[in-house]
Amino acid sequence: MEQIFAENGLLSRHLPGYEPRPGQQEMAGAVAEILTGAGEAGDASGPASCLVVEAGTGLGKTLAYLVPAVLSGRRVVISTNTRNLQDQIIRRDIPFLREILDPDLTALSVKGRQNYICLHRWHQVRSAAAEPLLEGLDIEQIEQWIGETEFGDRAELPWLPAASGLWQRICCQSHSCAGGECPHAAACFLNRLRRRAAASRLLVVNHHLLFSDLAVRRGGYGEVLPRYEAVIFDEAHHVEDVATTFFGQAVSRHQILDLAGDIERSAGELAPSSRDRVLARVQALLGVLARFTAMFPGEPGRFLLREIMARTPEIGRCRDDLVTAMRRLADTLADQAGGGQPWEQLGNRGQDLADRFAAITAESFADLPAEEVRHVQWIERTQKNLVLSSTPVDVTEDLHETLFSSVAACVFTSATLSVGSSFTYFLRRLGLPDDTPTLSFPSPFAYEDNTLLYVPGDDFPPPASPEHRQRLHRRIRRLVALAGGRALLLFTSLQAMEAAYHALADELDFPLLRQGSMPRHELLTRFSEETTSVLFAVASFWEGIDIPGESLGLVIIDKLPFEVPGDPVIMARINHIKAEGGNPFFEFQVPRAILTLRQGVGRLLRSSEDRGVVAILDVRLFSKGYGRRFLKSLPPAPLTRDLDEVAAFFRGQATG
Repeated sequence: MEQIFAENGLLSRHLPGYEPRPGQQEMAGAVAEILTGAGEAGDASGPASCLVVEAGTGLGKTLAYLVPAVLSGRRVVISTNTRNLQDQIIRRDIPFLREILDPDLTALSVKGRQNYICLHRWHQVRSAAAEPLLEGLDIEQIEQWIGETEFGDRAELPWLPAASGLWQRICCQSHSCAGGECPHAAACFLNRLRRRAAASRLLVVNHHLLFSDLAVRRGGYGEVLPRYEAVIFDEAHHVEDVATTFFGQAVSRHQILDLAGDIERSAGELAPSSRDRVLARVQALLGVLARFTAMFPGEPGRFLLREIMARTPEIGRCRDDLVTAMRRLADTLADQAGGGQPWEQLGNRGQDLADRFAAITAESFADLPAEEVRHVQWIERTQKNLVLSSTPVDVTEDLHETLFSSVAACVFTSATLSVGSSFTYFLRRLGLPDDTPTLSFPSPFAYEDNTLLYVPGDDFPPPASPEHRQRLHRRIRRLVALAGGRALLLFTSLQAMEAAYHALADELDFPLLRQGSMPRHELLTRFSEETTSVLFAVASFWEGIDIPGESLGLVIIDKLPFEVPGDPVIMARINHIKAEGGNPFFEFQVPRAILTLRQGVGRLLRSSEDRGVVAILDVRLFSKGYGRRFLKSLPPAPLTRDLDEVAAFFRGQATG
């Protein structure tokens, strides 16, 4: 690795502006050792060899794991959480490494099947008389694209309106795939992608696709990806949450409605008696579904299924009616399967929905002690949908059964994995041994010289105080004025963001942008280009925002980002830790909040030339004992509780 990453190494000679960093070279050496020293994938002698690496922003961790992955000779999956990083690796980093390291390197970006067009479904929609989804679209342009594209990737159609609804009707879906019996199997883009993936050494995917593959393999339904020997997780702080999604199961009202719609569209092919029988079953199911949905709370949110069913016993009786209606429909569809496509697929979908719905709702009747609860059943109500889910409380066993037992090596890396210089929280949440090798490399950016951390003085009210909101808005206004705009305002809830935006809309003399008012990429483009603008944001904007330069000089965080304990999955995990004799606040809630806070703080410095202030407007950093853990986990920026020092910093920035 020294010949590649050293001062006069390969990267220095071929990458303009490259700055050798000891941490990057050390990380590359550790990744190389774990990839080349591990045994065979799925070796019965033991689980995968694992390495955990925290690499601060600017270290160059992407090249630090890609170079040893290329040189390892193994088939390696690179798994990211965001599409942006996936695209960067495949479009920028892989071509560069192919040029300087291995001209024969084969690499491919693989996305979920819904990202690719299904030729059979396209021809069905294309041939439908007066298909409303095609109105206003250049059909010949789509046909020309189909003739030219290699894999039929939706990302190649930026001009296709997302709201048109067309893509959902023409993309690949597992439940509608006819496999080898499809008349377009030879030209199928997904089949072409799979053949190319099977011949590629590096596969670049996102976490959702990787865990979809693991879940499918465990269920014995084949595989999404070809066999691989090692996995490198970038943005690894998301691994537990994504695994939670795929090791559970869910059924939604929309899934049932989609099945009913597909059946009704296909029923015209049946003989009149069969058609009438099928459509009668569909109408019976839709009637019971409407009754079942109406029994749940109307307000949006997440709720424990068991508690709702206990309060409203008639839901249990309606649940039985819905299971019966779903099974009767599935049986009726199975009777039509002899007629060939699409009835076999429709029958399988109906049976799968019935089985999942029955299992999720049956589990909600179980009354187990907290330490024995393995899954939590809950519902999510939105304006148009009702989703019933069964989610694992702990994913460690699932990870050992699927991931760690099937690959030779795993590398987990991110800018935020440790809490107060300890990796204990991350290791335990994934079920990794305490002696798992870990490395931590701080950001090479000069936080001591280029940043300032501001926390209000002791006279500032804590978040629970009645006067907190008004004082918070006044302090935000003052800080934004000192910075001359150029501010990213991160809030812990949508309600808090909206309240601040409306309170300050007439008080701030800068262009104001608000999450939800336009598409994300449009917001970020405007924020980057309008160098005095102020962006109000929540949730996903706490990470993945990369705005180097003068457009961002101030990040304000309204309060410490503790999650709402009323969330059913969070509450189940809290109860599980408590039942095992642990302290969920310090072992679970505080570490999760610290990692989220570190992501938010990390939005400020994105290049070595950046300067700015991070303001965390929560006095609990000093008034509560746990505040020290938060402060210890933050970058080494000078800390002040004096607004005059903030003003002086910005004056120096302006004159500098």
